[in-house]
Amino acid sequence: MKTSIKFYVLSCFMFLLANQLIAQKAEEPDFRYDTGAKINEMTLTQGGTMVVATNDGLVGIKPGSNQLLFNFTEYGRVKPEELTFVPNTPYVIIFQGGFANLSSKKTVVDYISGKTLFSTEGNGWKDVITCDVMMPQNKLVVSGNRTSKENYAPQVAVYDLNTGKEDYRFDIGEPGRVGIAKSYMVTGRPLLMKNSLVLPTSQGVFNMKAETGELLWQNKMKNMNMLVANASEKEIYAFEIVNNGKNTRIHKLAINGSELWEDDHKVKGEIVNFEILTNGIAVVSNQSDGGSDSVFARSNESNIAFLSATNGEDLWEKAPKTKGYVQHFYIMEDGILFGIYQGGINKISFDGQTLFKKPLKTGENILTMAHTPQGLIYITSEDANIVNLKTGDAIWGKPLKYKRAGAVSSTFDKKNNRYLLSADETLYAVDANSGEVSTLAESKFDGKEAPSHVEVRDGGILLTSDQNMHLLDWNGEQQWQEYYRAPGKSAMGAILAGVTAVASMAAATAAASSSANNRLQGYNSQADRDAELAGGMAVAAGASITEMLKRFKATAATENDQFILTKLDDGVGLVKVNKDTGKKDKEIILKDKKPEYIVDEIGGILYYKADNNSIFAYDLKK
Repeated sequence: MKTSIKFYVLSCFMFLLANQLIAQKAEEPDFRYDTGAKINEMTLTQGGTMVVATNDGLVGIKPGSNQLLFNFTEYGRVKPEELTFVPNTPYVIIFQGGFANLSSKKTVVDYISGKTLFSTEGNGWKDVITCDVMMPQNKLVVSGNRTSKENYAPQVAVYDLNTGKEDYRFDIGEPGRVGIAKSYMVTGRPLLMKNSLVLPTSQGVFNMKAETGELLWQNKMKNMNMLVANASEKEIYAFEIVNNGKNTRIHKLAINGSELWEDDHKVKGEIVNFEILTNGIAVVSNQSDGGSDSVFARSNESNIAFLSATNGEDLWEKAPKTKGYVQHFYIMEDGILFGIYQGGINKISFDGQTLFKKPLKTGENILTMAHTPQGLIYITSEDANIVNLKTGDAIWGKPLKYKRAGAVSSTFDKKNNRYLLSADETLYAVDANSGEVSTLAESKFDGKEAPSHVEVRDGGILLTSDQNMHLLDWNGEQQWQEYYRAPGKSAMGAILAGVTAVASMAAATAAASSSANNRLQGYNSQADRDAELAGGMAVAAGASITEMLKRFKATAATENDQFILTKLDDGVGLVKVNKDTGKKDKEIILKDKKPEYIVDEIGGILYYKADNNSIFAYDLKK
């Protein structure tokens, strides 16, 4: 009897020990990082580096070793508003001090290599007023004041972002002037051309020869905010924001700096999209009452114009009424196609004629506008249809309508030549040829969730949400369904894919310099999305650029798995569930009841804030 008791006790002990070892193994991270100070915010960058803001500064994490990629402490604690992640580049700009971002100290870090490429103090600047990354040249243009007392004139410098070395630098003011001097300050984003640098300043537009700083020409157009050149660099458009952003004036300059238009052209609001075409200039501007009224108010809307390249006059006798904000804007062979957030799609020829028989009525919030073999597909929060791109006539006869859904997801089922659309807990199938709509399945998820994503797998159709997975066969019959109860709202449970939004004028610059941004893409075309995301990076040089482009084009490392936060036997954790079988392949125990974590789906890494100063990284590909 005593032997049996001893055996029983020993068995229980071994069982508990085994369970403890399994839990410990599950919790053991692949990499550990000590940030050295309290963690305030984690951001997963486009390039895949985790950038962490702490009480001491900024830390970079890149799994592969337990060492930090970089640890920037020169400015002390960095607030979120003091960080600018430059879109589609491997650079983050850190800035502090100064009113409205003026007279401040700035540092540019390559968050892929971990190198500091520029700093106000390290490069001899007293303060930096403007700091602009130029792509695809991969250069940094800086303006401000130097620390040297020998020369009091403001200066501008260009740096190579591959090396961090200065290419050239020159004065833009009146060096050595005695008495009251004019204020020379860069007032907007410069224009970096092949052989010169064009600067908008408080005393006019200056064109300086690269390398030497020789003044090629200047004019008296003061306080311009943005400059854009055409492809040949023989013409320059200058934008001037006036009346506190209520209006924008557009000027056109010749290569010698003289104005080509007798009068500038004024548009209401601030320009958010601008494209130079051979037959004119397409412009979209947003006007706002400052937020006091609804977005549906007449004073809050976009204006679309098509201007003559010769004299700046509006080529359309009557501009199209938008009655809302332009959410989609595409340049087509025969005109301009646009969609309004508040609902509605229209197409206007370059000479101002309406190409659709009548404006197309749609639901609010146009999530998708894309090419298909049958025509233009649009999907909103309330309806979907395919229409003829020439006439606007419906291909599906009448639109597929559903209640305004919090989540709408769609994909194309090549095997059965049909579109699949999930909304309102219903999965619809639309025949690509006939447009016939059928209800394929009703999806009742547990935990008061609704499907938020639909994708086609080899064995059927997968519907998912945060806590649910549901695989259907091709006829909509359930193959398996898995649900993992949520442990509670996590503080950082989202998959972060991008960076902070750019200002509207900067967005307009990007649109003007990369016409692919305003081209209608193919539905479900990953190649088109890759091209848009890469933008000007594709022709830029540099090791970090190359690494970032590889990530843009990479297949997600976790494409066959979903990671769900739930309560496990040993505490709150993440489960790795196979999308094809529904089987749980892995558990990672996270001790917190409300863990702070981010999943990098492309790299296949889980980042977990283990304590105030520590981050654990787990390889999800194992």
